[in-house]
Amino acid sequence: MGKLYISEKYINDLLQTSCSIIPVYADPTTTMSTINPSFQEAIKVTPQGSNRYSAFLRPEWCIGTVPHGGYTTAVIYQLTLTHFTHVHPNQYKGPASPISIQLSFLRRTASGPVTFEVEDVKIGRRTSTIHIKLLQASEKNPDQLEVKLAGYITISPPEAEVGLSVITGWKPLPAPAAGSRADGSVDLAALGRTGIDGAWTKFQPAFPDFRKAAAQVELFGPGNGEEQRKRSGNLNVDQWARFRPGGDVNGRWTDAAVGYLLDMFPMALDNLDTMSAAAAAKESGSPVVGNKAKTWYPTVTLSVDMKKRLPAEGVEWLYSRVVIKVMRDGRTDLEVTVLDEAGDVIAVSTQVGLVVSASRNLGTRKMEKL
Repeated sequence: MGKLYISEKYINDLLQTSCSIIPVYADPTTTMSTINPSFQEAIKVTPQGSNRYSAFLRPEWCIGTVPHGGYTTAVIYQLTLTHFTHVHPNQYKGPASPISIQLSFLRRTASGPVTFEVEDVKIGRRTSTIHIKLLQASEKNPDQLEVKLAGYITISPPEAEVGLSVITGWKPLPAPAAGSRADGSVDLAALGRTGIDGAWTKFQPAFPDFRKAAAQVELFGPGNGEEQRKRSGNLNVDQWARFRPGGDVNGRWTDAAVGYLLDMFPMALDNLDTMSAAAAAKESGSPVVGNKAKTWYPTVTLSVDMKKRLPAEGVEWLYSRVVIKVMRDGRTDLEVTVLDEAGDVIAVSTQVGLVVSASRNLGTRKMEKL
């Protein structure tokens, strides 16, 4: 075959044409996705005028009577997309996806309607920041709205994410328990099909009637929380998870759903339940009644750093390493790192949580039967 010669002019023309191509993104607030339809309905946000929005927090996404913090974070992720589509439609070529979410949970929310207020703090080409407030009827004065949650969200759209990238070599240490594959990794297809692979088995969360939000996910770990603690000597927990919103077996993890996963770690709570029961018995001088404390762990603050966007079609599996360093005086820290099957970090979160009786969750409220 003879040599192929390409002129310099042809190459320059091709480069100019290629550089003029503008990617087209689907509007995430108006395009009805076939992915996670019940979840999309549960996090739906509707514009209600100047920088005000409404949503409806679903009872099936609650812990007791309080909407799950990760679910609420997913609603706020959707709020951000909706706000920029509605108020700043020409600011970015693609979705205004959050890269940082910082939330303060000021008062307990309830399932039902909520109002969001959004303030544009900075609207920029590379990053933008908004201040949001979640308002709901006051429990003491039902005719008045009060701020239940406040936070800052920083946005950086996909086309603006350019710059230096470095492979750091970070991995979860110690390494997670081995699966059945020769290299020690977990055969996720086998784990999903049979519920077991190597040291990994399917986990059934405790108190399902109280922790209803945990029913939206399938979790697998190398033993339950207590078994992992005995093996490692600390409160670290490893889990693989599949998203199952509304029981949908075709559920997939999306960027918004990662917000929910960052606050979903029943095996870690399993550890805290056991330790709380033992500590309460020791303090009262009475024997442990049952091996689990009926405890609620409300989030006080939550900080999320989104590292890598998931594909539009979502992914089936995500791994979490959950780390608890200190539980003292009714307060605990939680650090969660989420990775995909390739070992890439998807998101990192840190939070401050309280350790209180489950009665604080319910108060005078009654749990809704689903």
